[in-house]
Amino acid sequence: MKYKMIVLDLDGTLTNNKKVITPRTKQALMQAQAAGVHVVLASGRPTYGIIPLAKELELKENGGFILAFNGGKIIDCANNKVIFEQKLDEQLVPLLYEEAMKAGMEILTYQGEGIAATNKDDKYVQEEAFINKMPVMQYDDFLGQLVYPINKCLIVGNPTPLHELELRLAKELEGKMEVYRSADFFLECVPLGIDKARSLDRLIASLGIRREEIIACGDGYNDLSMIRFAGLGVAMANAAEDIQSEADFVTLSNEEDGVAHVVKHFILSPENVD
Repeated sequence: MKYKMIVLDLDGTLTNNKKVITPRTKQALMQAQAAGVHVVLASGRPTYGIIPLAKELELKENGGFILAFNGGKIIDCANNKVIFEQKLDEQLVPLLYEEAMKAGMEILTYQGEGIAATNKDDKYVQEEAFINKMPVMQYDDFLGQLVYPINKCLIVGNPTPLHELELRLAKELEGKMEVYRSADFFLECVPLGIDKARSLDRLIASLGIRREEIIACGDGYNDLSMIRFAGLGVAMANAAEDIQSEADFVTLSNEEDGVAHVVKHFILSPENVD
């Protein structure tokens, strides 16, 4: 089967632990694009945090796409056109804020090219800033200072209590909002019906590509939907076991050029790859 699209999570998948694309992975993806394969970067990151990687991979010149905010915003890199966007219901934000504060956690969102957070010095807030290369602004009056619309909120905190909060919020917000973790310490709060698979479905419908012609690679719980959806769902070796168990193929880790390994074996003929 000839795959026409490869969809990549970023953190823990496309990038290594230093948050960079290694030369080997970049080379493989450039070869895949030269062969006519669409590269799609699908992440919980805001658009601003994805654009540098899209530029590095020359997605504008090669027919690539960005799925930002876990699929809440789809961008055609060729013309920077927003194909689809869904905003967060602002009436639900006070509930997220109150639950985060009650649990002793921090909450953040994105304003322009910066991150707005309840505590800019929190280690998990700083991790989000490092990932996206974005400055953090402290909003002491978070609800009062927010400028809408926004695409998502992120609640951050220690993994065990955050998981407990995830279960509570998922139950309380059922039918109103999607709540799931992208990392042990990141809880994504996104509009109802938003996940990477549903946004992929929207995108491929406009391109005439079938789901069987897609490879999707990821390592987090927010990647499960697209791993299940794609013709070839790939989990990284650094993914949790329950994520790996849902994949069609488990590749090498993000520290071992796992994405390049997938491109080599499923898109390129071996003689074209180092």
